[in-house]
Amino acid sequence: MDLENKFLEAVAESKSINEKPSNETLLKLYSLYKQATLGDNISEPNPNPFDFVAKAKYEAWADLFGKTKEAAMQEYIDLINKLRN
Repeated sequence: MDLENKFLEAVAESKSINEKPSNETLLKLYSLYKQATLGDNISEPNPNPFDFVAKAKYEAWADLFGKTKEAAMQEYIDLINKLRN
């Protein structure tokens, strides 16, 4: 199975994890997913300084700038596998 199919399988499996991951882990999954599917974050940050969730998501994704889509996919797969075990 190629990397993209494994990634799509991991995305599907992420919805059936028994225990809810911590907010930090959810943020990591979010940023890896965005990097794997869209690439580098080139969007503008949310102008609302009190939208802390949007700011955290933006910064988590921006921190992955330069990481290849393939590397992000593999990290996402590895993290889902860790959460399942």
